[in-house]
Amino acid sequence: MNKPRLSFWQIWNMSFGFFGIQFGWGLQMGNMSSIYEYLGAKESELPLLWLAAPLTGLIVQPIIGHLSDRTWGPLGRRRPYFLIGAILASLALLAMPHSSVLWMAAGLLWILDAAVNISMEPFRAFVADLLPEEQRTVGFAMQSVFIGAGAVIATKLPGWLHDYGNVSIATGAEQQIPQTVHIAFTVGAAVFLLAVLWTVFTTKEYPPEDIEELARSKKEGFGEIFVAFRNMPARMKQLAAVQFFTWMGLFCMWIFFSVAVARDVLGATSTDSDLYKQGIQLANNCFATYNLVAFFAAMGFLWLGRKVSARTIHFCCLLAGGLGLTSVGWVKNHDILQWVCFGGVGLAWASILSMPYAMLSSALPENKIGVYMGIFNFFIVIPQILVAILLGRVMENFPEFSRLTAVTFGGVCILIAALLTLTVSKDTPRSAVPAS
Repeated sequence: MNKPRLSFWQIWNMSFGFFGIQFGWGLQMGNMSSIYEYLGAKESELPLLWLAAPLTGLIVQPIIGHLSDRTWGPLGRRRPYFLIGAILASLALLAMPHSSVLWMAAGLLWILDAAVNISMEPFRAFVADLLPEEQRTVGFAMQSVFIGAGAVIATKLPGWLHDYGNVSIATGAEQQIPQTVHIAFTVGAAVFLLAVLWTVFTTKEYPPEDIEELARSKKEGFGEIFVAFRNMPARMKQLAAVQFFTWMGLFCMWIFFSVAVARDVLGATSTDSDLYKQGIQLANNCFATYNLVAFFAAMGFLWLGRKVSARTIHFCCLLAGGLGLTSVGWVKNHDILQWVCFGGVGLAWASILSMPYAMLSSALPENKIGVYMGIFNFFIVIPQILVAILLGRVMENFPEFSRLTAVTFGGVCILIAALLTLTVSKDTPRSAVPAS
């Protein structure tokens, strides 16, 4: 199908839902480790408590990709999944800060992550569905713009509520989780749903060219996922190695950075101390910085993506991010930590959210984009599962392997991913991919 070029505002509308998705995701990334510690979790328990995110992605994304490839109805192909995921995620965000015990927060994280994956996976295929090949790098970059904007506001919101809204950060027997977190998660629930609704109602999808073929494909079982996995195109296999080390590094950062700043950088010994809360706020500021840098970098990619290859952009950005995260183990100055180290992480994050998908989409068959995007997620979640299972054991048996050491290890993983980017082929024709 020859797809017409879309205008800037059409690409804006189709990508806006990612603002809400990342708003919810940003709240989770910035606050879940501290929520767990407020509820009594130990350092070595954090990786396993975070296991919900990769496991739900491993299961949910390929299934949703498979189903959305074979869906057509009043809301189109991908939009029904955006909407269902947004409703479930908003309910989980509303409930999360009311967790009174550890198992409740962990259970809600499973629900939240499953719902986010239901919404997020079809958004990747949405770009390939609606945009001609020459606009896809711009389309994925626009998603990164909204991801950066949503995450910046989400990570800064608890601090803004305290600094400018005089909302309490106190905890105690009756208020285990700060009021700032309660309000931020409530706002996040509304933003998530409204942003996704904007995309659902402002963007139309192209109907399938062959309705009979779509009807036949619905009879294919989930075994088709494994067939597609065996027939992965060469470029997808090359990108898989890049993704593996990239997301291993990111997961180390998300799990441990907030509590590493509080415990290892500032020296807090208790979650009740003001020093601990200051550390969590500093970490949230660092997260906001990397998302702010990612926001502006993604805007730059809208122009740069027309002139420089996605592979070159990705290599340079991962190199900056790996160096920035690795240096966290030695940098003690808070301003350098926030603006230099996490500025580099922000460049990497902007590229991670767009360039691998831009490189991949041109190598995939049109009728299997959803399932292949879901399979691509294997190489995001499997390294996270390994981190969750293995790092907790390492920390139990080697006390010198601290939270801060884990963050530095994550930076080394991203540097390895940067080098592996150079092995990705510059071009893989779509015709080289088996259709079934």
